[in-house]
Amino acid sequence: MAMPQNSTRENGFCFAQPLDFSCPCPGPGEAGRPLAAAAARDGHSTALSNGSASSGAASPSESCSQPLCSPAPPEEDTPLQEGIKYVSAEGEELACGWGGFTPGCLQLCNTSKGVLFFLCVASFLQGMTVNGFINTVITSIERRFDLRSYQSGLIASSYDIAACICLTFVSYFGGNGHKPRWLGWGVLLMGLGSLLFALPHFTTGQYEARSAALVGVCGGNQSLPCSQAASSLSGYRFVFMLGQFLHGMGATPLYTLGVTYLDENVKTNYSPVYIAVFYTAAILGPAAGYLVGGMFLNIYTEIGREIDIAPENTLWVGAWWIGFLGAGAASLLISIPILGYPQRLPGSQRYIVMRVSEAHQLKDGSHKKASDPDFGKTVKDLPRSVLLLLKNPTFIFLCLAGATEATLIAGMSTFGPKFLESQFSLSASEAATFFGYLVVPAGGGGTFLGGFLVNKFKLRCSGIIKLCLLCTVSSLLAIFIFFIHCPNMPMAGVTQMYDGSALPGGHLNLTAACNAQCGCLQETYSPVCGTDHIMYYSPCHAGCKRVAENLRNGKKVYHECSCVDKALLPGSGKAEAGKCTSSCAKKPLLLCFMFVVILFTFLSSIPALTATLRCVSDRQRSFALGIQWIVVRTLGGIPGPIAFGSMIDKSCLLWQDQCGEQGSCYIYQNSAMSRYTLVAGLVYKVLGTTFFIVACFLYKPPPPESAPGSSDASENGTSDLQEHKPSLPAEEDL
Repeated sequence: MAMPQNSTRENGFCFAQPLDFSCPCPGPGEAGRPLAAAAARDGHSTALSNGSASSGAASPSESCSQPLCSPAPPEEDTPLQEGIKYVSAEGEELACGWGGFTPGCLQLCNTSKGVLFFLCVASFLQGMTVNGFINTVITSIERRFDLRSYQSGLIASSYDIAACICLTFVSYFGGNGHKPRWLGWGVLLMGLGSLLFALPHFTTGQYEARSAALVGVCGGNQSLPCSQAASSLSGYRFVFMLGQFLHGMGATPLYTLGVTYLDENVKTNYSPVYIAVFYTAAILGPAAGYLVGGMFLNIYTEIGREIDIAPENTLWVGAWWIGFLGAGAASLLISIPILGYPQRLPGSQRYIVMRVSEAHQLKDGSHKKASDPDFGKTVKDLPRSVLLLLKNPTFIFLCLAGATEATLIAGMSTFGPKFLESQFSLSASEAATFFGYLVVPAGGGGTFLGGFLVNKFKLRCSGIIKLCLLCTVSSLLAIFIFFIHCPNMPMAGVTQMYDGSALPGGHLNLTAACNAQCGCLQETYSPVCGTDHIMYYSPCHAGCKRVAENLRNGKKVYHECSCVDKALLPGSGKAEAGKCTSSCAKKPLLLCFMFVVILFTFLSSIPALTATLRCVSDRQRSFALGIQWIVVRTLGGIPGPIAFGSMIDKSCLLWQDQCGEQGSCYIYQNSAMSRYTLVAGLVYKVLGTTFFIVACFLYKPPPPESAPGSSDASENGTSDLQEHKPSLPAEEDL
């Protein structure tokens, strides 16, 4: 049997009447068997051209009443009609299952909604693991395995390196292959990567804190020995890098083939909504990773063992490995149903037939090569595929715009908590939680809203690019909020002298008459807030001699602090562990505009992705997404945190001293941090705006009279075909 796909005539869309697409039939063993091509009831075929039927054909109103899924007479052969291109579907299995095991109960999930659910779970797990757990536990891993910051940076970068290496291969061959199998094996690899990442916890000995003694009280400091030689545990960084490499390999099909598989199996105007839901799950994953990972870090890494140090202690290592075990097991389980999906879903052929091609038209007409059914199936076509994409200026500038947005997203996700921590004088855990609450509604809501707007207003490719431009300009205007900042909380010896006067030349001076006899170490940074609302480097630097615990909040309270001004309040001369609370009046305004920047940045993400899918030919969609991801990661995702980090580091006031080597930054100057953030944001937002403008001007849509073989049939209600094509059942719309 054969199925109609595209017309080769020049006068429009021709197909047999009434239409009969492939779909699963209820009988046992017949699920997914392709049904007959349509034939007229009197035994001869009739052609429909531009919505008008030849004599003897059913009228459009009559055709609406004809069932789309009616079996043809078994013994009759449908004559091939001139002008209709048939694609054989013999032997194609559309049932959900594994090999010959295709139980009927599984077919309930053999829909676009079923695929969307499992892909959302997979993207949620990927986001929770790679962008949530790893960012949360990286400090604990450094402490547990004696890693330097650049070594942990290599661990984080291994994910992007693996993705860049695999993207071309996966998107090119996977795009022309069995996408669910590529997706399922990818999720399986991701699960193995998570289990491998947790492995070092079980292959090393128990963690022993170097000292459980109280360090920091005046006169009670003990020298902390510097380990000149690298610990043997630092070799485990290669295991972590391999785990991250598997994460990167496994996630590569998810955001290329997963997106195109969804796009191919739903109506064109619903595709942005499905993709938006998929990406929203990927954004909620990191938020869950921050919250759940933070909760696990409050459990000691050696579960069941009693320890006399609290999570606030710098020697504490939390149970960083639990999250990776859970995420790994869940990924292995979710890969099983994904591997069972067919190459295309039942009934999806109708969407391929009616798909509107909005591919950018090249002057030399070389874009037509990609419509050849045999194009892209061999390695020989790879250079031609790359060349076709490079000759598409709309695609190129959408990739560059995506890279600038990715730079901002990567930079803000890495340093957003640090910005809040410095501006509002929060602890690291408070800042991470605060930032999570900010990103979930702004990032998740913006992602979903972007897809909803494209569907609601039924935007074509040029309209989508204009929407992206509007979002980028809006976030560009909102980013000027970084002109304002919250003042630094006063800190004795760092932002001011102990007597309140300005520091000469801006140099640190942590020693004063009140703490000269304490023998304080600069390596021991443990800030306390005095009752005079001034912060001190440590209890020792505040001259505190006794420590007790506040029964109300569990924080340590230090007494007999000689540096704290006793003249202010009766019973003063005390200090409490932690930073002083900021009472910045500009806090609501800063948070409000940060919300707007994040919202509009994510609002353009799904429209930009949809425009990328539409500006290239159908057969190049997966490969185009792969190339775009390479550009975005190479120019945005990888250098983004480095660029933001180097600029923010310029605003550092107090660096950690690790045995004479410079470590991380303890305290930033808020005004300089806001200024550098503003500069970085403006540069990348202006570049993004420019790229979207150029993409919009250079986009050349297909002529409206194109045949639907390059498929210029509209589902957006703007063409004649929309008015005359046979109706589809309502339940198939979503």
